[in-house]
Amino acid sequence: MSEPVASDAAPGRRTRVAPFVVLAVAIVLAGLFVVLAQSERGGDTISSFLIGKPAPTATGTTLDGEPFDLSRRKGSWVVLNFFDPTCVPCVNEHPELVAFDEQQGARPDGAELYTIINKGSDESVREFFATNGGDWPVVSDPPRAISVAFGVAQVPETWIIDPNGIVRQRMAGEVTAEFLGSYLQQLREVG
Repeated sequence: MSEPVASDAAPGRRTRVAPFVVLAVAIVLAGLFVVLAQSERGGDTISSFLIGKPAPTATGTTLDGEPFDLSRRKGSWVVLNFFDPTCVPCVNEHPELVAFDEQQGARPDGAELYTIINKGSDESVREFFATNGGDWPVVSDPPRAISVAFGVAQVPETWIIDPNGIVRQRMAGEVTAEFLGSYLQQLREVG
């Protein structure tokens, strides 16, 4: 016969830790959800070795069959938005880009907006724009050469290039029209 094993718990009483752990995790997750839900979208400016340097070579073809060469955009402010039609933040951000494009179109010195397809087929992107609007050039990047040249880590990413072809900013995550427009205006004023 085997002898009974001694237990640290008092007889007849079990310690139940698991429900308390689950409750604590649920409270933390709920708090995180509330904070994220209440935060304003604006995009986070993030560092890049390209900031302050000439923009990398970026060539491709738009979905309309027109050639795209970033170096030919000198003289204009350029905003590149890297995009995937299956990316939820990209989809959420899209109405803001439509508003930004309309705002910039009303300015004599308005920025040129380009979407760079980071993932997704040309056809899926065409369908997305047909359904959700947006009347700016969309650049196909099948080998992802433009994404690699800019070091795009995760979409959406938005880049601002000044009229001299110098990279001025990189933003990760969803941007709003208001945030992007005011940030661009600050860059214009600085020169």
